[in-house]
Amino acid sequence: MCLRSSPILLALAFASGTSAQVSDEAVKSSVSKGLAYLAAEQAADGRWEGDGGAHRVALTSLSGMAFLMNGDTPTQGRYADRVDRAVRYVLSQVQPSGLIGKPETDSRYMYGHGFGMLFLSQIVGEDSDLQRRDAIVRVLERAVTFCGQAQTNDGGWGYLTSTEGFGFDEGSVTITQMQALRSCRNAGIPVPKEIVARGVKYIERCTTSTGVRYSLKTEGGARPPLSAAAVACLFNAGEYNHPMAAKLKKIADGHFAEGRSEGGGVLGHWHYAHYYYSQVAYRDTAENWRKYRQKVFRMILDQQEPNGGWTQGWVGPVYTTALNLAILQLDGAALPIYQR
Repeated sequence: MCLRSSPILLALAFASGTSAQVSDEAVKSSVSKGLAYLAAEQAADGRWEGDGGAHRVALTSLSGMAFLMNGDTPTQGRYADRVDRAVRYVLSQVQPSGLIGKPETDSRYMYGHGFGMLFLSQIVGEDSDLQRRDAIVRVLERAVTFCGQAQTNDGGWGYLTSTEGFGFDEGSVTITQMQALRSCRNAGIPVPKEIVARGVKYIERCTTSTGVRYSLKTEGGARPPLSAAAVACLFNAGEYNHPMAAKLKKIADGHFAEGRSEGGGVLGHWHYAHYYYSQVAYRDTAENWRKYRQKVFRMILDQQEPNGGWTQGWVGPVYTTALNLAILQLDGAALPIYQR
């Protein structure tokens, strides 16, 4: 039985140290096949989507990021047309309110808003169309304002705006907004400091002795993937020496440094967790990154399907493929938000 068809056997193989070395050529080939898969999955209007047509803005943005990390831009590179169509689609979803997305087609539109800001803010300096670049800047300015208005009284964000979501907020959406706001600030978009400060305070309040809780509004213990995501968020902000960053990194290291997920296998939120934790590991020492890279890249390559995509996870193959491609391309350091 091949390891790709059995996540349990795959996890056992790594636990016993039997993973083969991963060459740069193998990674390059895997990325090439993965990008070709995403290119084939893009709809005529430029979008990508999850199972059942869900999360269109979020998955278009994440897929677009995968091509940006390859060095493609809206005007240059093998997949320039794919990036250009992705930008056009995301811009077509912008609402007068500043929301990047359409509530009528996305029941959790704040995810799309956050990833949309992340994608567009990374594209600003890469788009040679000056008129469209100016339009993107204006979109991002309004998007940042909308993000601030959507923030809850506790300083977090939920699946919907604070008003529509009745004040509910949770960690994963909050971290998506925080990373996007940092990316916007890096791109020269004004971001009010108080919005970011309230977001950091929210994460602090969600942090327990065992990691970051799902939400202040619900009972329950810490969720390891959120701890990894929170560390990545703090590192993006340059907060390498923040006491909370050191605490959460130690927790995340214990769960993910060996390539496992919170349950010890490769199921559940594995790809979400390692999308963020890989950013943390990449900013760690060269030796720690080498060890982590070897284990996780081997796992990812062994799970790739013949068509170039990855099918594990709950959202759909586009989501899993985009996240895996982000992990595999970190060494390229093509995008500021992922750089050391």
